Parts: sequence; structure tokens; C-alpha cells
Amino acid sequence: MSSSRTRIWSLGEVRWAAAAVALFATGLAAQLSGAPVWLWWTLYLACYAAGGWEPALEGLRALRDRKLDVDLLMVAAAVGAAAIGQVTDGALLIVIFATSGALESLATARTEDSVRSLLDLAPPTATRLPDEEVVATADLRVGEVILVRPGERIGADGRVLDGSSDVDQATITGEGMPVPKHAGDEVFAGTLNGTGVLRVEVIRDPADSVIARIVAMVEQAAATKAPTQLFIERIEQRYSIGMVVATLGLFAVPLAFGAELSETLLRAMTFMIVASPCAVVLATMPPMLAAIANAGRHGVLIKSAVVLERLAQVDAVALDKSGTLTEGTPHLTDVRPLPGSGLDDNALVSLAASVEHASEHPIARAIVTAAGERGLPSGTATAFTATPGSGVRAQLDGVTVTVGSPAHLLPGYENPDGHGRTSEQPGSSSERAAEDLRAGSEEPEALVTSPKQRTEGLGARSEREEEGLRLSSEGEPRRVAALRVCAELERAGRTAVVVLTDGVPVGVLAVTDRLRDDAATATAGLTTLTGAAPVLLTGDNPRAAADVAAQVGITDVRAQLLPEDKVAAVRQLQDTGRRMLMIGDGVNDAPALATAHVGLAMGRAGSDLAVQSADAVIVRDELSAVPAALALARRARRLVVQNLVIAGAFITVLVVWDLVGHLPLPLGVAGHEGSTVLVGLNGLRLLRRAAWNRASNPCASDAR
Repeated sequence: MSSSRTRIWSLGEVRWAAAAVALFATGLAAQLSGAPVWLWWTLYLACYAAGGWEPALEGLRALRDRKLDVDLLMVAAAVGAAAIGQVTDGALLIVIFATSGALESLATARTEDSVRSLLDLAPPTATRLPDEEVVATADLRVGEVILVRPGERIGADGRVLDGSSDVDQATITGEGMPVPKHAGDEVFAGTLNGTGVLRVEVIRDPADSVIARIVAMVEQAAATKAPTQLFIERIEQRYSIGMVVATLGLFAVPLAFGAELSETLLRAMTFMIVASPCAVVLATMPPMLAAIANAGRHGVLIKSAVVLERLAQVDAVALDKSGTLTEGTPHLTDVRPLPGSGLDDNALVSLAASVEHASEHPIARAIVTAAGERGLPSGTATAFTATPGSGVRAQLDGVTVTVGSPAHLLPGYENPDGHGRTSEQPGSSSERAAEDLRAGSEEPEALVTSPKQRTEGLGARSEREEEGLRLSSEGEPRRVAALRVCAELERAGRTAVVVLTDGVPVGVLAVTDRLRDDAATATAGLTTLTGAAPVLLTGDNPRAAADVAAQVGITDVRAQLLPEDKVAAVRQLQDTGRRMLMIGDGVNDAPALATAHVGLAMGRAGSDLAVQSADAVIVRDELSAVPAALALARRARRLVVQNLVIAGAFITVLVVWDLVGHLPLPLGVAGHEGSTVLVGLNGLRLLRRAAWNRASNPCASDAR
């Protein structure tokens, strides 16, 4: 697997075109120097053979399938020119036509190189354990273990079994800084290992790695054709047949009225050349393929040219919240030791992290990560137990420490959203419990439970009794304080976690799904491009949804939606005439992604179903890439229109010139082939890095 670009001379079209140019130049020199006619005629005919054999063969094959190929018409025109003694003009046509084909092949190869360069990030070999055998990465199998030394690229998607290191994942995830990797962490093929040694278990077949999937999807996209291209191909056959009929008429009619044979044939050949739709045919795919390749290079996989064209039509956007606008993983945001607990912020985090260290729950990971970021020591917990949906409990220095959900650990807790409400009276249970306590009530009203809660809480109640949760006079004020803090935090859109020692609350932690760093920028960019702020469609509660929406400038918030509700919302918006772009990551987003005009999935955090249902995938989970991809798609569409206008203008001017005046054959050839090369190069401008950088600025002049 070579990481170098395709060499120019490795392309057959380039070699034959170079030979045709050399033969034409030699023949022209011989002709101008007064050499024998047979010599320069022989050189010109050799030029015909070198530059024309391949398009002639392809044209004959197409003709066998009852298709009229433009290449065959060009060769026929050159042969016709030679037949009337205009061998130099015919040879010039062959040279320009062959050179145009070589440039098109080179441009296609460069597009393919851009895609393959992603695959080349993965190393060709890896060190397989236990024998430290160097094998081709393509031969690795799921379950095998590889050794990754410092400075090496990781050979396969896998999970770290042993060792620690910092891994540069910028090629896959776009993260600017190396990411610490320890046992249990996932790593990706093609990412660069830092200074540590890692033992990695292969978890995906090399052909199924993230890098390989990127290449496969982009190649699949390149193989598709946009509706505009399909329309052009449909009319190309009719146009070509009509052009041949017109050429025959332009030749036969003047002859019938006594016109000179050679002049009439020359005019007819010139007409056939300049009227050929080569530039029109080439107008659409180069900009489409270039845009797909450029987007793929920057982490946005557009699955087909059809999708790219549909993306360019988008005028409204709907966003999921969790995993799309947010990172999809909780982070510790608040540390609230309770009065009288004797703990400060760091002591509370350290206590909770010591108990949570053995848990795999995302909230536990958030607490442990926060302790590590603060450099806090971790105690050795014993007798660890975890209760799904409730929390964890362990012994730490002779003290029973419990960390978990206030709904299960605090009597009288009531979620501010109303779930688990214990009384029909307004206000949260924590607020009512505090009021009852201040009023001197023996039994706070919030402790009165419904029959359903008594049934659901039997297991939790026995655990509380085991832990001594029949609170003392010292513990009751702490319980009320904890309820108050939990209510405050959850009203702010956070998830509360209560910490108890020997059954008495000592503090409350809060976690939340952190907003992506580029969420506000991406939302602003989409607003600029579509003229309206995106719509937020989420299954989360209204309070949390509104909190996130306010941070990114979204005003239309639709919360507590089931998957079918999201589909209904997308359909309702599209029924108003909007072309919707739906962006999501979860299984619950898949139906809406499939329903929208264009569905776009977050590839790294997204579920497999969401990725499969979507029309495009953001591999690196960079939300800011979405407005850039949208702007790039629109620019590709504009370049297609530009190319069609250029091609149409050249054909019209040259045809009119030939019909009403005298268009020299060399000038007609130069104009026809020049327009073909021009539209091809115009579209390939989208391969440049500058094209993506320009698209990344939604305020740029070409954003719309």
C-alpha cells in the first residue's frame, strides 16, 4: 500500500498523449522545414494512432452496445479531415483530444489519491503477540493481540489490554491534543502512539476499521451519479444522434446545390467537432467528486453524489441534543459538601471516586475522571456492591460509603420534572420537607408515599434500614439540606448524585452532558446558511433541552419526543416546503434521519443504526464540519451551473460561427477542447484545502 500520489507516467492516457504530442511536434517541424511529404504524413498518421486508438476502441465498443460515443465522433472528424487533405488539422484535433483525456485521467487519479491517503494512514504491518511476529495488518484477525511501540501507528481498531500512553487521534477524531489511553480504552487504526508501550486486542477486522469504512463510503459515493449528471447522460444520446444527422445534412445539402466537396466536408467536420457535448458531459461529476473527496478528507462522509446534490438544497436544520449538540458523556460540574459534614470539595470528590472506581457506569467514570484531573488520592474500597439504577456501596476505612441516585437514597426525594411525585400539592418534595421541618412538623409531608412508590421502594427501603437510614437528629437536617441542593441542581438541568457515609448524607455532586465546544459556532453557521435557527428535537426533559438550546441560540425546542414524534416533527416541517437536514446520533434518531431530506449522523458517538440510516456521517464528531459541508455542497452545485453555462456558451458561439461564417478547423478544435479542459479544472478546484477553509466560513461570499 503506497502512500505516494499516483505518478503521472503511470497513467496510460498520459503516456499515449505525450507520444501523440511528440509525433505531432516532429511532424509539424518536418512539414515546416520542407521535408518530404511522405515523412510528415507518416508522423501525423502515427500521431493519429497514438492519440486516437484508445478513444476509437471505446467508441466502437459503445457502438456495439447501440450507444453513440462522443469519443468516436471526435476520431471520425479527425479521419475526415485527413481524408480531404487537412491532415495537420486532424492531427491537432487528436493531440488536443488526447491531452484533454490525459488531464481528465490525472484529475480522477488525484481525487482517488485523496481518498486513498486516508487508508494509507494505517501502517502496512503490525507486531503480533505472543511471538512478536511482524505481519501484514490485512492479515490480523479479531481477538489477536498486537504490540504497539512508542512512535508507531496502531495497526488495527482495538482495545488496550495493558500499558498506558498518549495517542494522537487527530486523523480520526480531530482532537488537537493526544489522548491518554489505558487498559480498557479503545484505539483506532492509523492513530499515532506516543511514548508508552501498548498491548492492543483487535476488535474489528482491518477491512472494517474506521479508516477502511471511510474509504469504502467515499469510493461508493464516487461511483454514484447526481440527478443532474443522470439527466445529462439521458439527453446525451439523443443530442449526439441529432448532431450526426445535422452534420450529414450540413454535408449533403450544400453538395446537392453544387458546393465544393472538400470545403463542404471541412465545414461539416468542424461543425461535428464544435457541437459535440464533451464539455457538457464533463460539467457535473468533477465538482461533485472533488467535493465528496474534500469533505471525506475533513471527516464528513457523503455517501453519494445524489446526497451531495440534496445537501445543497437544504434550507432548514433539525438537531438532536444528547450526543449531537452535547458530547454524549457526563462530566462533573458541581461539588456541594453539606454543612456539618467536615468535608471540603476535594475531600468529597475523593471520597466518591474511591467508591466509584470499580464501577463502569458513565456517571461513575465522570466522578473518577474528575478526581484524576484534580490530582486527588484514591482510597482502597472493599466490599464493593452495585445496585443498577440505585448506586454503589463500599467500605472505606471502616465507614460505609454510598454514592448514587437521590431518588433511591434520600427519603422524600422528588424529581423536579414530576416523576415520582408523592403529593398532589405543588412544589418539589425537597422544598416541602424543608418547610415542614421549619414548621416543627414531626413527619414531613413529603415522606407520605403513594401505594405505587411503597411497592417500588421495598427493596430500597430494606437497604436503607441495613445502612441505618432511619436518620438521627443530626442526619435529618442533612437530609433536608441534601434534598434542597438536589432540587436546585436538577432545576439547573444537571443530574444530582448524593454521597452518604454510614447512611447520613455528606454531600451532593452534579454531572451533566457537556456542550460540545463547537456547538454554538456550528449552530450560528447553520443559521447563517439557512436563514433560520435550527430546531431542537430531543427525548430529554424540557428543562434540560431549554438550557442547552439557550446556550447555542436555538429558540424552537421540542422536548420529550419519542422516535415516532421526531419523525412526525420532521415530516411536519417538510410539509411546509422546507428541505430538512436532520442531525442525530442515537438509535432513536434513526427513523428521523431516514425521513429527512438529508440525514447526517455523528459517526464516533453514533449508533450503528443511526450511521446506516443517515445519508452522511461526521466521522470526527466535529459539529462545525456540518455548515462547512453544507457550504461546500452549495458551491459544488454552483460550479456545476457555471460549467454548464461555460460549455453551452462555447458550443453556441462556435456552432454559430461555423454556420454563418468560416471557422477554421484548428480554432474550432482549440475552442471545443479548451472548453472541456476548462470545465474539468474548474470543478477540481474543490479538491484544494482552500475550498474547505472557505466553506468553513459561513459568512464568506459563496456561502449561499
